[in-house]
Amino acid sequence: MSLKLERLPDRTPVRMTVALDPDLAAALTDYAAIYQQAYGEEEKPETLIPAMLEMFLASDAGYKRARRALRDNARNGD
Repeated sequence: MSLKLERLPDRTPVRMTVALDPDLAAALTDYAAIYQQAYGEEEKPETLIPAMLEMFLASDAGYKRARRALRDNARNGD
């Protein structure tokens, strides 16, 4: 059977633990406060971090090129 909608990718969240230096933790807390001022919705830093990382990776052209090459090499058995 052929459907227009492709099979959905795995959407199971992957939990990762990171250690942040105090200055970065404070900056993320401040970002969450500024986010609340801008949008009127309170979000914890840990809720915003995945979206921030996605945006960062999506805007990094060098990373996207290198990742594409990495995947092509893996497919070609290099």
